[in-house]
Amino acid sequence: MFTIKNKINAEAQMLGSSVARSKLLQTAILCLLFILLSSPVMSILAVASGNTGTLFIHLFHTVLPGYIINTILLMCGVGVIAGFIGVSSAWVVCRYAFWGRKIFDFLLVLPAAIPAYIIAYAYTDFLEYSGPVQRGLRAVFGWNNAQDYWFFEIRSLGGAMVMMGLVLYPYVYLMVRTALRQTSSGFFEVGMLSGRAVFSLIALPLVRPAIVAGLAVVLMEVISDFGTVDYFAVETLTLGIFNVWIGMGSIEAAAQLALFAFFLIGLLLSAEILARRRGGVSNASSGRLGVPSISPSPVMNLVCVLICALPIGFGFVLPAMILISHISANAIEALHIPYARLVWHSLVLAFLAACLVMAVGFVLIAFSRLGQGKGAKILSGISIMGYAFPGTILAIGVLFVSGMVDELFEFLSIDLFVTGSLITLLFGLLVRFLAVGFGSLNTAIEKMPPFMLESGQILGHSFGSILRQIILPQMKLPLLVGGLLVFVDVMKELPLTLLLRPFAFETFATISYEYAKDEMIEVAALPALFIIMVGVAPVFVANHILRTDTKKLASQAVGESSR
Repeated sequence: MFTIKNKINAEAQMLGSSVARSKLLQTAILCLLFILLSSPVMSILAVASGNTGTLFIHLFHTVLPGYIINTILLMCGVGVIAGFIGVSSAWVVCRYAFWGRKIFDFLLVLPAAIPAYIIAYAYTDFLEYSGPVQRGLRAVFGWNNAQDYWFFEIRSLGGAMVMMGLVLYPYVYLMVRTALRQTSSGFFEVGMLSGRAVFSLIALPLVRPAIVAGLAVVLMEVISDFGTVDYFAVETLTLGIFNVWIGMGSIEAAAQLALFAFFLIGLLLSAEILARRRGGVSNASSGRLGVPSISPSPVMNLVCVLICALPIGFGFVLPAMILISHISANAIEALHIPYARLVWHSLVLAFLAACLVMAVGFVLIAFSRLGQGKGAKILSGISIMGYAFPGTILAIGVLFVSGMVDELFEFLSIDLFVTGSLITLLFGLLVRFLAVGFGSLNTAIEKMPPFMLESGQILGHSFGSILRQIILPQMKLPLLVGGLLVFVDVMKELPLTLLLRPFAFETFATISYEYAKDEMIEVAALPALFIIMVGVAPVFVANHILRTDTKKLASQAVGESSR
C-alpha cells in the first residue's frame, strides 16, 4: 500500500518537475522572441531621440503640416468610399435574393488581390491626357487641348482616395457581411413587424462595431501605403518619412516624423479594440441567424446588381484588362526583363517569409495560449504589433537593429554583415506580417476544446509531444490559410522590400514600381499582372473559409432551436 502510494507520489513529483522545466524553457523562448520582435519598434523610439539640429524645426515650419493634413484628408476620403461600397454591397448580398447573388458574394472580394499602387498605375495611363479616354473625348467633341474641357485629374489627392477605396473596401465588406450573418434574425423580424426601416434603424446600429473595425484596418492600410502616394505625388507622412530619410539623409528626422504616424495608428488601434469589445450582440433567442432575405422587384434587382458589379468592374476587371492590353500591345518591349530571376526572387522570398511567419506564429500561439498565463499573452500581443506600422517606418527600426548586430559581429571578429542581406529583409517581413499568421492560428486555437494541455500532461505526455500529436494536426488548415495570406502580402509589399532588399535583388513589386515611376507602364504591366494572379487564389480561400464558418454557426443555432 505504502509502496504504491510512494510510487504515485514519485511519479507526481517527476511530472511536476518536468512541467516546471518545460514552462521555464517556454518562458525563456517567449522572452527571447519578444525582445527580437519588438526591437525594431523600440529602436525607432531610440533613433527618434537623436539630435537633428534645426532640420526638424525646419520641417515643422514648412512641410510637416502639409504631411499631416494630406494624410488625414486621404484617410477621410478613403474611409468614406470604402465604407460606402463595403456596407452597401454587404447589405444587398445579405438582404436581397437578386440575380447572381451567390456569384457576387464571392467576386466582391476580388479587388483585395490588387495592390493600390498597381491600380493607380493602370488608371493613370488610362485616364490621363494622352490616354484613350481623353483622346476619345477630344475626337468625339472636337476639342483641341486641355483648355477646351475639364477632366478629373487622376494624379491628385482625390485620385488617390478613389484608387485606394476601390481596393480596400473588401475589408469593410467582409466584416459587415459576417456581422449581418451572425446576428439573430429575430432583431430584423421584430423591426419589420413594427414597421421600422430595417437598414437604417436595425442593421446599421447592430453592425456599427464591425464597420468601425473594418474601417480601422482600411485606414491603417492608407497610412502604410507608399506606392500610390509616391506615384501620385501626394505628400503624406509615409512619403515624407521616405523623402527625409533617403532624400535628406537624416534617419533621426525620419524617425521623429514616424512618431506622428504612431499617434494616428494608436488612435485607429484603440478604435478597433473598442469596436471589438462592443461588437458582441447577444442573440437572446436561439434560432436562425442573418438578415431575412426578400425577393426584390425588377428595378431593385437591377440596382442590387449595379451595387455589386460596379466595385468589381472598376476595382478588378477594368484594371486587369488595361494591364493585359498593355502586355499584348507591347510584348516586345517587355521581353528584356529577366522574368526567370524575378519569379525566383519573388516566389522564394514570399515562400521563406510565409514559412518563417507561420513557424514563429505557431510558437507564440503554443506558448502564450497553452503553456503560460496572462503575462505571456501580453508579450505575444506586443510582439505582433509590427503589422500596425508602415513599411517605411518599420524599415528604420530594422536597419537600426541590423546595424547593432553588425557592430556586435565586428566586436567578436566575425566576418559577417547582416545589413543589406536577405536575412535583414526576412526579419523585416517577419515583424511586419507576423500578426497575419498569428491571427489565423489564434482563431483556430480558440475553437479547440479547453484543457487539452492539462489532459495530455496528466496522461504523461510532454509539452512538445502534445504539440506534435494533438495541436499541430488540428492546425494544418489554419497554417495553410495563414501562410497563403502572408505569401500574398509579401508579394504585394513594396516599401519594406524596396528599402531592405539586397543589392540588385528585384521582385515583381519593386520592378513594377521602378518602371511605373519612370513612366514605362507598358513594361510594368506584366509584373503587376503577375502579382494580381498570385493574389486571387488566397483571397478566394479566405472568403470560402469565412462563409463556411458562418454557415456552421447558423446550422448550430438552428439545431439548438429545434432541441
